[in-house]
Amino acid sequence: MNEPYYQDDNVTLYHGDCLEVDAWLAADVLVTDPPYGMAFVQGRCVNGQSSGWTSRWTDTRIAGDESTAVRDAALAAWGNRPALVFGTWKRPAPPGVRETLVWDKVVSTGMGALDIPWRPSWESIYVLGSGFTGQRSHGVLRHSLPTLAPERRLHPTPKPVSLLHELIAKCPEGVVGDPFAGSGSTLVAARNLGRKAIGVELEERYCEIIAKRLDQMCLDFGEGA
Repeated sequence: MNEPYYQDDNVTLYHGDCLEVDAWLAADVLVTDPPYGMAFVQGRCVNGQSSGWTSRWTDTRIAGDESTAVRDAALAAWGNRPALVFGTWKRPAPPGVRETLVWDKVVSTGMGALDIPWRPSWESIYVLGSGFTGQRSHGVLRHSLPTLAPERRLHPTPKPVSLLHELIAKCPEGVVGDPFAGSGSTLVAARNLGRKAIGVELEERYCEIIAKRLDQMCLDFGEGA
């Protein structure tokens, strides 16, 4: 049995591979940002063309992002229970998707293809399973996270805590699970909303970031990774 890397009254975090550390399977709803299967590398080149832009994450790879195999294996273990899963139109959606929400980033956060006059500014959020509640609304969720936002120092592919608040608010009651915890935005948002949460993160450097964020023991309604 794996010992928690971090634990408080609301959140339990494990360091390890979510296909081996299965504590997250005890959750009631999944809200997670898995590897997309794009072999993503944060860097200065897009489609072989130099953008001339660099960041602290230049040349950083996302573990398990060579294909959607890790995502699909985790979702297979989760079964047909309720889940909100981030993704991209550039790769196949997971089986069983009932609806696709759109995270409108408001501002562009990447270069995209340099030979067309539009920059990327949105990502998919797949809705699986049932039990979601709350007032019915449209599926475009607008939350900005500018390229130079300080929260981007936490992770190469950040998600705003405010966005996670909006998603979790419509999730079924119970424990929130995140087997790809990143730098902990889902866990922070769940705690802020008074929910219990279980997370797993493969890379220890991100576990350290999550633990520091949660150990502040204060509400974090800012934008995060």
